[in-house]
Amino acid sequence: MAGNNAVVIKRIKKGGHGGHHGGAWKVAYADFVTAMMAFFLLMWLINTTTPEQKRGIADYFAPQSIAQTMSGSGGVLGGKVMGEDEAHAGGAQSVMQKQSPPAPSTAQKALAAGATEGGANSSANASTQASSQDGEFAHAAEAIRQAMQDNPDIANLSHQVILENTPQGLRIQLVDQDGRPMFQQGSNQPMPYAKKLLAAVGGIVSQLPNRVSISGHTGGNDVNATGSAWELSSSRANQARAQLQAGGLGSDRIYEVAGKAGSEPLLPEDPNASANRRLSILLMRESPPVPANTGLN
Repeated sequence: MAGNNAVVIKRIKKGGHGGHHGGAWKVAYADFVTAMMAFFLLMWLINTTTPEQKRGIADYFAPQSIAQTMSGSGGVLGGKVMGEDEAHAGGAQSVMQKQSPPAPSTAQKALAAGATEGGANSSANASTQASSQDGEFAHAAEAIRQAMQDNPDIANLSHQVILENTPQGLRIQLVDQDGRPMFQQGSNQPMPYAKKLLAAVGGIVSQLPNRVSISGHTGGNDVNATGSAWELSSSRANQARAQLQAGGLGSDRIYEVAGKAGSEPLLPEDPNASANRRLSILLMRESPPVPANTGLN
């Protein structure tokens, strides 16, 4: 009986490490190929897009719909960036006198105290007013973006509208794009979609009390029938005024209508760029009128 109990030894042959790690390199290689394809696609897009197309792409992916800039000249590309305190102070610096003045009298001290208090109150009021206008401008810019999205006829123009909060006010620029101009070539007649866009802007701007300045800009080679870029830009600015008023902007709100021709290009490095042909609508930053002081003779 004991001889029938045979002992069976089972030997398990262990394989190499290939069975466990055999497919990992494929996944890593696929990720590498995908990354390289995305890189070369990005390089191709950079080399084939125009400056205004790059600007449109940047505006599309911007985290905010309004650019909070405090540039010295108020333009997209101009001026040095100032701090927020300098922007509110208008770039002014305090000057300290090195020589001590004579001791003031009691009356002079009282007048000086009143002047200091009045100056502090004026500065506080100016800062509050600027902050309030910044909020109103931000809401107006957002309303313009929303109005464009809600209107299918002008929704695709979002990349051609530049909104900036500048020291001068809220600047709304309607720029041309290759194949999509705001006006007919060499004419002051706006395209149908430009009319609808201007009417939408006029309806939103009319809800604020600020005055409006309108200027037309042409490209390097743009002229009208008489061969004058100044007349063409002025006529286009005047047509924009009419469309803004058709949208609800009152005539008493118009501060000025001007033609700048090609004197202020948006892209100075490329005078013939289509983006230089544009309309600039400035919702002016201004303090409310100060009531007359009837208490003094």
